[in-house]
Amino acid sequence: MSQIEELQSRLAAAMARIGTGIAALSEQAQAAAGPMAELQRELDEERQANAQLEERLRTLKAKHEQEVQALRAQAGKPGQVERLRAELTAQADAMARLDMDVQRVRLANSQLRDSSAALRKANEEGVGEPHLINKAMLAELEGLRAARATDAAEISALLARLEPLLAGATQEEA
Repeated sequence: MSQIEELQSRLAAAMARIGTGIAALSEQAQAAAGPMAELQRELDEERQANAQLEERLRTLKAKHEQEVQALRAQAGKPGQVERLRAELTAQADAMARLDMDVQRVRLANSQLRDSSAALRKANEEGVGEPHLINKAMLAELEGLRAARATDAAEISALLARLEPLLAGATQEEA
């Protein structure tokens, strides 16, 4: 029987060691549960943030696609683009012609003023004829009228160029 008692005491000691080990493991599991719960919470927060970012990305992609389609639709009007190009070319040509006319009228006015001054000087010296002076003054007056008409045409051309720009700006504001 001594062997049985010895085995019982060994078994009891082993059971005590197992109980101590289980208690230690249980404490370790409880100690690890705190950081594990924290890690799980952080993981859930990251998943939620990731889901929100993915939703924002989908929204931005959809908005970007709508903007691209709107721009394509706007650019997809080749008739309008060609019309605007033709209008711009016509306006540039008109401005070039107008500029040439203005330069020509200014030169004519300068020459008329010079000839009128020469005729007046000749008349003062008693060499000139009064009807030539009158003709020169009439020519100068006609040159001034032409200059005024050219100025009016220039202003009209500028207004014609500004009107589409102002109409476009008004539409953009609306």
